[in-house]
Amino acid sequence: MTAETPSTADIDLIQRIIPHRYPFLLVDRVRDIVPFQSATGLKNVTFNEPHFQGHFPGAPIMPGVTIVEAMAQTAAVMVGVSADLADKNLLVYFMGIDGVKFRRKVVPGDVLELQITTLRGKPGGKVWKFAGRATVEGDLACEAEFTAMMDLGAMGGAA
Repeated sequence: MTAETPSTADIDLIQRIIPHRYPFLLVDRVRDIVPFQSATGLKNVTFNEPHFQGHFPGAPIMPGVTIVEAMAQTAAVMVGVSADLADKNLLVYFMGIDGVKFRRKVVPGDVLELQITTLRGKPGGKVWKFAGRATVEGDLACEAEFTAMMDLGAMGGAA
């Protein structure tokens, strides 16, 4: 990370780092980036998201798996910003998800804060482990540890 490396990522930079797009881009901004160590993602939960049509009609609740995915996307952006991986075709694959606990519903109108901390991983390394906590207005909604593989050049090039 250089002096010019940002400590935040807006939606434009996020899309330059990870390949996710609507309807599966689940983080709107990443702030408080401490290179290779931690970050906080923000997800503005809106009723317009397609999963609310079926989860559940009349009682919309953000699926737990999408909360965990939002934490993983935040972690990928943190690593991508730290390692200057914008426009480098980064793909990230789950390798494991452990200790997941859900504590409160996440519903339209909520702002989900996704706090990510690196447990294992190093610059240039492929395998990373993170701890994540998702909160709404300070209330814990979800916590998990997850392991992911960071793969450069997997899109449109190297096999």
